[in-house]
Amino acid sequence: MLVHGSCHCGAIHYEASVDPERTGICHCTDCQKLTGSAYRVSVPAEEGSFKLLHGHPTIYVKHGDSGARRAQAFCGHCGSPLYTYDADRPGAIGLRAGCIEERQRLIPRKQKWCRSALGWTQNLQGLDNIEGE
Repeated sequence: MLVHGSCHCGAIHYEASVDPERTGICHCTDCQKLTGSAYRVSVPAEEGSFKLLHGHPTIYVKHGDSGARRAQAFCGHCGSPLYTYDADRPGAIGLRAGCIEERQRLIPRKQKWCRSALGWTQNLQGLDNIEGE
């Protein structure tokens, strides 16, 4: 599936091919802090399909507990988190689902780092639903 992504302010645009079945949720504490939310939803771009069409992201390299270095690409203007990759071996790119136009079709199929999950994220059915604000 071809997807199109951009940051909130429109300074950065990209496209890539993805397999929607590989969409997942990560509950690790790094993803919580990097998104400013309870978890991160992402999908990997198919190898060699990612194309940066407009703009240049800012890159922040985080060091994991394992010593792995993950590059976090985000818009330096609006701060939107866009994608991630292995800083030592770029190639496999993880796209942040919230910046993808076709995100409605990217339904998570798995969750990881569930031991870090905030308890309330596991069942949102009891919350009030408001159509807009």
